Amino acid sequence: MEKVNERDLEWQAYDREETTFRRKELSNAVDADELGCSLYELPPGTRSWPYHYHTANEEALYVLAGDGQLRTDDGPAPLTAGDYVTLPADASGGHRVVNDGDKPLRYLAISTMNEPDVTVYPEMNKLGVFVGSPPGGRDERSLEGYYDMDDDVPYWDA
Repeated sequence: MEKVNERDLEWQAYDREETTFRRKELSNAVDADELGCSLYELPPGTRSWPYHYHTANEEALYVLAGDGQLRTDDGPAPLTAGDYVTLPADASGGHRVVNDGDKPLRYLAISTMNEPDVTVYPEMNKLGVFVGSPPGGRDERSLEGYYDMDDDVPYWDA
C-alpha cells in the first residue's frame, strides 16, 4: 500500500483561454499503474479540458465542493457536491466540466489507465493518440500525437 495526502502535493496550474484550472495528480504520487485519480479545482467562470471522450479509458467524476455543469453528448447536466458521474469509453462519454458557479469547483477525476488510447475532440475536429502510456500517464510513449480528423489518407497510397 502506498499513501499520499493531497496537502503534501503541489498544484499544477493550467491556463489557456477559458480552460483554467489547478490539478494534483494523486495516482502519480503513489505510482499507481492501472487507476488514475486527480484532484481538480476550477475557479468560477472557467472550464476544464476541451470537450472530449476516450476510446479505451472509462472515466468518473466525484464532486467534492461547489456547483457547475457537465457538458455531455446529451447537453449540459448540473453538478453539485456529492455527485458521482461515470463516463463510458466511447462517444456517449464525451464531457467537459464548466464552473458556472460563484465559488471554486473541486472534484476528483478517476480513470482506467489503458493504452493505447485514442482521445477524440469533436469540437476541435482532432484526435490524440497515446501508445506506451495512457493519457495522464507519465511513462515514456512510443507514439503520441494530435491529428486533424480530416487528414484521412487511403491505405495503399504513399
